Amino acid sequence: MLPVVTPINERARPRRRNRTRQRQRLLEILRSTDCHPTAASLYEAVRVDSPRLSLGTVYRNLDVLASDGEIEAVPCTDGAVRYDGNVEPHHHFICDRCDEIEDLELSLPRGLAARLRREHGLTPCRVRIDFSGLCRECTDLLPNPT
Repeated sequence: MLPVVTPINERARPRRRNRTRQRQRLLEILRSTDCHPTAASLYEAVRVDSPRLSLGTVYRNLDVLASDGEIEAVPCTDGAVRYDGNVEPHHHFICDRCDEIEDLELSLPRGLAARLRREHGLTPCRVRIDFSGLCRECTDLLPNPT
């Protein structure tokens, strides 16, 4: 039987940072959508209310939110990073063609954690699997083999 492991986002965190207006707004945007925006698109959305905001400030705030476990950074196949406001355990499918990201609610393969521990001496606290391939729309664009 595996020991109970406290998830990473419930462990003791560094001191709580002040929640700036811009950081709060980024968090609100990310929590209100199921898409996975880039820093640039978040910058455009937040600039409506804060026209003097810089892109660097958006990146710094996203780094703070990710390091505090408030959001997740999702690397894409093109090297870009998208951001996810859903920090509940889930997986992703990332399209290799259009870089769209879809959240997947899938169960882990039975016995995976025990096998990691037994064969590799690893104790997972959280597992996120990222699948890559073609989304439905991009698959429909492929030529029909005849």
